[in-house]
Amino acid sequence: MEALRTFLTNLFAFDQAHPLLFTQFNFWAFFLIVYALFCVIVGRGRHMSKSRRLVRNGYLALVSLFFYYKTSGLFVLLLVFSTLFGYAVGKRMDHLHDLHPDGTAQRRRKAWMVTGVVVNLLVLCYFKYAYFFTDIYNTLFHSDLQVVNYLALWANHFSDTPRFDASQILLPVGISFFTFQNISYVVDVYRRQVAHADNVLDFGFYTTFFPQLVAGPIVRADQFVPQLYRPYFLSRRQFGIALFWVLNGLVKKIVLSDYLAINFVDRVFDNPLLFTPFENLSALLIYSLQVYADFSGYTDIAIGVAMMMGFYLPKNFNSPYKAATPAEFWRRWHISLSHWLRDYLYIPLGGNRNATPMTFVILSVILIFAALLARTTWVTLVVTSLLGLLLAAYLLLPRFRKDIATNVNNMDTMLLGGMWHGASFNFITWGALNGVGILVSKMWRRRTPWQRVVIGTVLFVTLILVRQRHDGALLSLATVWSGVVCFGTAVRYLLLVLRHEQPMEWLDRSWNVLLTFFFISFTRLFFRSGSNLHPAEANEVAWRTAQDMVRQIGGTWHLEHIPAIVANYAPVFVLFVIGMVIHWLPERFKRRYRLWFASLPLWLMVVVAAAVVFGVYQFVSADLQPFIYFQF
Repeated sequence: MEALRTFLTNLFAFDQAHPLLFTQFNFWAFFLIVYALFCVIVGRGRHMSKSRRLVRNGYLALVSLFFYYKTSGLFVLLLVFSTLFGYAVGKRMDHLHDLHPDGTAQRRRKAWMVTGVVVNLLVLCYFKYAYFFTDIYNTLFHSDLQVVNYLALWANHFSDTPRFDASQILLPVGISFFTFQNISYVVDVYRRQVAHADNVLDFGFYTTFFPQLVAGPIVRADQFVPQLYRPYFLSRRQFGIALFWVLNGLVKKIVLSDYLAINFVDRVFDNPLLFTPFENLSALLIYSLQVYADFSGYTDIAIGVAMMMGFYLPKNFNSPYKAATPAEFWRRWHISLSHWLRDYLYIPLGGNRNATPMTFVILSVILIFAALLARTTWVTLVVTSLLGLLLAAYLLLPRFRKDIATNVNNMDTMLLGGMWHGASFNFITWGALNGVGILVSKMWRRRTPWQRVVIGTVLFVTLILVRQRHDGALLSLATVWSGVVCFGTAVRYLLLVLRHEQPMEWLDRSWNVLLTFFFISFTRLFFRSGSNLHPAEANEVAWRTAQDMVRQIGGTWHLEHIPAIVANYAPVFVLFVIGMVIHWLPERFKRRYRLWFASLPLWLMVVVAAAVVFGVYQFVSADLQPFIYFQF
């Protein structure tokens, strides 16, 4: 009996050291039990009664809450609150529409919608941005205000025990994902784009579905709520595709992401000054593959697990490193977030049509916050001058108002997308760089080939002249980058003149893909530097790491050392090349081998899956490697 009691205690207790991760055996044991009971509930037939469907949805909602508890402990109460509140707001809006379908009811519905959005954002701000706003307050008023976890204080007071640490606010796993999911539901019900869920169990299943709960993709109400009322169906081929996605995700996460992180990337980022310029640059490029393999690996597993239960999650990645421009990259990367920001932020701000008052308010507030966090006079002067020039151009140049509005709306979206990832100066910088990259790329593509040659040459020569008088790592990097762009532009123009037609399309796109990959990888310097850090220290540590890496990459290169470095880290570089080659394979080829796997006889599919799992777990490290996007 004592052994049984110990087993049950370990089974149902929250263990912070052993959360339910897709890469851990305990998750697959959990899923096997859940799936077995799920199959009993749904039965074999394609038709499902209303009561059986309700039992299925309620069952999955409860096991999803248990999954979140095993991952995040008592933060499951926050998820329960978010679920009940979202359901109540949606039900109230539908009730008002049915009771008073007139203008008064519409105004009340809008008030409830705004309430739902604001409450969700306040919860998110409390847990995720408390340190951010405290830091700004201390900077403005020269105070030393400390963050206090009032929820922990209240819990200690009511329990009369000092059980919880009130000196810091911990970030619940996946809070950004389920908060945005709840906001999409409230807004979509208000817009009448989706019907309110029939009952709290159905809605609870939508908000808590465990495969995508803690790291996405962000499932919008209009995409998922209709699936709540469909009967379960899984064909033989669909099962094969689902299993393929699970295996594909495990390979990405364990073989690519974890191995590259442990054996190279983490070492360089932990102390950039100990490594050569080539190693620092390599760490940036390899990190791009690591973060993609990590995040898309989670998404692949989530899609596969959900598909086995008859539910379909949205595609979240579309080979992003095939993008030829920064804008195209963001149409391929974290698609569910990009679409969410487009539909619930960019378009309401005016999109590519016009600007609203909030367009300039958001930009001004974020840039001013960034200047305060930077704590340097020159950043403040640059931000103030930029905002003044922008507002003056918008007011005094009517011809360009639409372009200015579009670009500012886009910059707002990228800045808030950066802040969604974390409340620190480095994430704002990362978002701003991506926004600037999209703007510059758009303007560059509007120029003729001859104009590009002239602009590139002038910029390159100017930077060379400036660098002769003012030396610096960042200036060196800018000079090299402009030289590369100038060279590529000149070659492209020369080919155009000699051939009297467009140069080879594949060569042109390959060059742009390579430039985009390098640009996106450089912006990740600010993304990676602040990841996995406590908010109280993220700004200082991240900025110092970024400065050290820029200093190293822009310093003196010793090319004769590169062969020895590559040989020393041969498995890492080989794995990086293999990963990028597979990533760049044509989509039709990837679809072909997915279908080949799904069409295998069941016994052979099991053999292949077992071999893949055995091979994958040869790469498993002793240290637990959580998914990168758990922190968001």
